Amino acid sequence: MSKMSKTPKMSQMSKISRLSVVGGVAAGSVLLLAGPAFAHVSVQPGTAEKGSFATVEFKVPNERDDASTVKVEVTMPTDHPLASVMPEAVPGWKVEVKKAKLAKPIEMEGEKITEAPTKITWTADGKGVAPGQFQRFPVSVGQLPKDADQLVFKALQTYDDKEVVRWIEPTKEGAPEPENPAPVLELTAATGDGHHGGATGAENKNGAADKTGDDAMAKPADSSDTTARVLAVVGIVAGLVGTGYALLVGRRRNA
Repeated sequence: MSKMSKTPKMSQMSKISRLSVVGGVAAGSVLLLAGPAFAHVSVQPGTAEKGSFATVEFKVPNERDDASTVKVEVTMPTDHPLASVMPEAVPGWKVEVKKAKLAKPIEMEGEKITEAPTKITWTADGKGVAPGQFQRFPVSVGQLPKDADQLVFKALQTYDDKEVVRWIEPTKEGAPEPENPAPVLELTAATGDGHHGGATGAENKNGAADKTGDDAMAKPADSSDTTARVLAVVGIVAGLVGTGYALLVGRRRNA
């Protein structure tokens, strides 16, 4: 009788143990999936209207726990040059925009443009982007091309220990995401007159986005990071609850 009475308990313990293991694995899986969501250098928001002027942000997270990011270089696309590139001042950072002559002049608002920006470099005045933090670098760009579906911005991230991470790998449709993907701005069909607006709403004549546009730009990025973190926490809690319950039942059984 004693053997028969123990069998259900042992079976129950086995089930609980399996659940706790599954919970732990689920938590780890969520963490693995959540990490890349906010670990890469990216351009946000990820879309803008073709033919428009837009304000975008290059979001640079620090992936290291023992070094700070002190320089960020973003290369402008050469296949579709942008005649106007105006970075917003970022406290604690110096900014430099390099230009070069175009092999083929482009036309913007009835004028021929013979040179265009080729690279933006931000250099930290102080500590830069510390471990566990990120920095946004806003830039007004235009006129976005009408004959392209995306713009690729290759980026270099330099740490204070001289390590350089090259975010330059192309992302191919249907293929796994590369380890260091280049930031990509997807271009969508124009819905307005193609002169102002784009990624972050209407811009004024000085090229600065209004508050509504800035808010619209910030929310998708923040919600993406928040969702990833919430999923990670939920997975961890599920794993801990399952493990704790299994230990509790085990102690009662031994008692």
